[in-house]
Amino acid sequence: MTHSIIIVDDHPLMRKGLALSLNSEPDLDVVGQMPSAEDALEQMEALAPDLAIVDISLPGMSGMELLKHMQARYESIKTLVVSRHDEVLYAERAIRAGARGYVMKLEAADVIVQAARQVLGGGIYVSQEINERLLLSMAEGGRERLMQSPLEILSDRELEVFELTGNGVSTREIAERLHLSVKTIESYRARIKNKLNLESATELMQRAVQWVESEAG
Repeated sequence: MTHSIIIVDDHPLMRKGLALSLNSEPDLDVVGQMPSAEDALEQMEALAPDLAIVDISLPGMSGMELLKHMQARYESIKTLVVSRHDEVLYAERAIRAGARGYVMKLEAADVIVQAARQVLGGGIYVSQEINERLLLSMAEGGRERLMQSPLEILSDRELEVFELTGNGVSTREIAERLHLSVKTIESYRARIKNKLNLESATELMQRAVQWVESEAG
């Protein structure tokens, strides 16, 4: 049996390399490659893939929002996140949003293939560290979690605004990208400052830029 897969990633080389690795497997077939969540949603019904491999950072709608849309509209399509973002900060969020697995891009191609097969087989794929964190969270009833990054206290939307801020995107541009009002984005930024104990917009910008640079490194 051959499983159909789509790849949603805004980096052409990543899409091409991942497609080559997956297509070299006799039971896996990449039927579509999209640079954005909007493109993926437009073609989802026609392609009807068994698995969608999704990046977190996408132009326009984020990968996290795409996961939530798919969970609501295409529950039968399994999703696997393959991202450069630190799994400590994003893996649990992605699983809550509907993903069945999380792999960092720095992993070897065979690890991503293994993760795809595990998800297609009905399982969940995360690293051993994340697996232990998820089990601990369940055992504690979600009351106590090991916070390895202060950014873990931010909501999904706040983290998205924080990342866009670190990438130098203006408040108005963020509002346009997220289809929200400027006032709403300003409210998110105020909450982020409060949660991270930052005194000013300048401090927020500096902290966001530092984090984005550390993620890229």
